[in-house]
Amino acid sequence: MTPGVEFGLLLVALLGVTTLCVKPLGGYIADVMEGRRNFAVRAGSRLEAWLYRSCGIDPGTEMSWARYAIALLLFNLLGTVFVYALERLQLWLPLNPQHFAAVSPDSSFNTAISFVTNTDWQAYSGESTMGYLVQMAGLAVQNFLSAATGLAVAIAVIRGFARHTVKTVGNFWLDVTRATLYVLLPLAALLAVILVSQGVIQNLDGYKEATMIEVSVSTPSATDASEPIAGGPRDRAAQPALIHTQVLPMGPVASQEAIKELGTNGGGFFNANSAHPYENPTPLTNLLEMFAILVIPFALTYTFGKLVGDTRQGWAILAAMLLLFTTLVVIGFHSEQRGNPLIAAQGVDQVGRVMQAGGNMEGKEVRFGIAASALFAAVTTATSCGAVNTAHDSLTPLGGFVSLFLIQLSELAPGGVGTGLYTMLMFAVLGVFIAGLMIGRTPEYLGKKIEALEMKLASVFILTTPFVALIGTAVAVMTVAGKAGVGNPSAHGFTEVLYAFSSAANNNGSAFGGLSANTPFYNVATGLAMWVGRFWPIVAVLAFAGALAAKKRVPVTEGTMPTHGPLFISLLLGSVLLIGVLTYVPALALGPIAEHLMLATAR
Repeated sequence: MTPGVEFGLLLVALLGVTTLCVKPLGGYIADVMEGRRNFAVRAGSRLEAWLYRSCGIDPGTEMSWARYAIALLLFNLLGTVFVYALERLQLWLPLNPQHFAAVSPDSSFNTAISFVTNTDWQAYSGESTMGYLVQMAGLAVQNFLSAATGLAVAIAVIRGFARHTVKTVGNFWLDVTRATLYVLLPLAALLAVILVSQGVIQNLDGYKEATMIEVSVSTPSATDASEPIAGGPRDRAAQPALIHTQVLPMGPVASQEAIKELGTNGGGFFNANSAHPYENPTPLTNLLEMFAILVIPFALTYTFGKLVGDTRQGWAILAAMLLLFTTLVVIGFHSEQRGNPLIAAQGVDQVGRVMQAGGNMEGKEVRFGIAASALFAAVTTATSCGAVNTAHDSLTPLGGFVSLFLIQLSELAPGGVGTGLYTMLMFAVLGVFIAGLMIGRTPEYLGKKIEALEMKLASVFILTTPFVALIGTAVAVMTVAGKAGVGNPSAHGFTEVLYAFSSAANNNGSAFGGLSANTPFYNVATGLAMWVGRFWPIVAVLAFAGALAAKKRVPVTEGTMPTHGPLFISLLLGSVLLIGVLTYVPALALGPIAEHLMLATAR
């Protein structure tokens, strides 16, 4: 089977299975988030009611967008303080069999913000830094709650489109509870059991020590027929054995791996993340993890269509996501399969018999190969996941460009849990606004007029992350502390910094490993980028939802532009690419594009 055919079959299988789940899962999410009685709501109703009573929540009270935003910010601020405290007190806490020390203040600050904002940027090695209590009660819990926060915001935004002449967008406490209880917990439990069956570890044991014996043998002289055969009794006695001890980390990995992927979080139990055989042991688990990353963001498009009363709207957004994702992932695979032109020009086979046809296997696991690695890299950067099964720093310049550009497009194809949908909706509003300007009509989307206030809020939402990413990159490459972390010279080093701040601002969490980011400068700078990149857009989009919910619904006329056909899909994709080109291409030209041209023209 040729590499191209292997990649094509893998891509079709992944997207085919994911698309088949869009309608049933999307419909289920719509039902449980609106409190409609089904098997899950009936089974969990007593627990849900008890949670509300225990926390003093009145489930019948709805919130304005401002109260919703305040509740969300306070909830996440408390989560940040709690995770920070766990890290700083780790040495004195239970479930720390390796007796790991307290995490440094700057690293604790960065990690707490990272997991609360769904970024899961990790500048540390998990298996040598975090004890089990911090991993479970701190990081894994935030994997659930940060994903639930994103889903809650998406539902609030959908209500803004679906409701009219009201001042409320829902109740944050109900939304985050239902997202956790009925969507994330059941799916994560199911996936964790499947991962355990495939070899992903799940325990609370202390780390194990494995003893390795290395025997050195010498080759006998060809002129001495009396010498024993190499490795014989006399030879082994003459060469002492070398005994090595290897520490094998243990821990509750499968449970964290499941929500890491389903919640598009990305924070791995181990430093190698999904390249580690304890997290991702087989090609089947690799496919399952990619499916888990994509399934909820894609399904939310149907949730949107169902809740606004026109499922065609959701299918149109899904089509735009699929077109954009498929195009970029094919470019990424093609670049990785071609490999490094400088090595190819020397007639050197980069990976021997494994890839005689060529290809860049540097930084990739042989058990996955180029096709599965390139696809995983695109899946994790097209969403806000950031989990990796390959070293992104070792991607070809164009392969790295694809991952970086998918992040910079605000990760909306399909994006993170909730975040991808409401980001795509902001671009849809921008698209209909541009169309309205061209035909001289007040733009409308789903029966709501898009006026000056909505466009200002949409602009704040869309431009926040580019502003944070580019300003952060500029500061880093201009300061001594920022340049000290760069591990490679020239264009590639610039790409490392640009990738770091793009990943932080867009709440992705993956990185180019050549950047030494566990320093006070990068821990503080990327921590601030993650916080602003997460919550500033959330406040803007909630204000947008509140403004729409208060509007009257206007009737559809002959002059109303349909927002579910090919023309709208093209307009939506054009808006996404236009913003991406205008904001990021000058910086990309200094990084991966320049590096690609340097390789292509070198002799």
